[in-house]
Amino acid sequence: MNIKVVGVATGILLASTSAFAQSSMVNGAAGGAATGAIVGGPAGAAVGGVAGAAIGAAIDPPPQKVVTYVRQAPAPTTRVVVKEKVVVGRSLPETVVVTPVPDDPKYAYAIVNDQRVIVEPSSRKVIQVIR
Repeated sequence: MNIKVVGVATGILLASTSAFAQSSMVNGAAGGAATGAIVGGPAGAAVGGVAGAAIGAAIDPPPQKVVTYVRQAPAPTTRVVVKEKVVVGRSLPETVVVTPVPDDPKYAYAIVNDQRVIVEPSSRKVIQVIR
């Protein structure tokens, strides 16, 4: 019985998220809370809401044209090295210059520690490491 309820709740969540894509964080929190409430009651709603918001806050992966542009962009003459490991989800230090992608201002890129990375310009958060 519980598996069917979770399955139905998940289906509703997926349908509502695609149909009403207002804000991924809001949809993630609401969907997580609804699913959590069905599975675990009020405590499940609280946990599901927080988890859903965290997952919903992740930015969408960049389109292929952005990845292609970053791969082909000329490398700067000076090499940028940082001590921190460059990983998805972590912001680049302020000392790293990020360059906007001309055709898509939602994305920027940098070359750090000999790795090309795509970042969200406003937060400097790494979205993708190009390998």
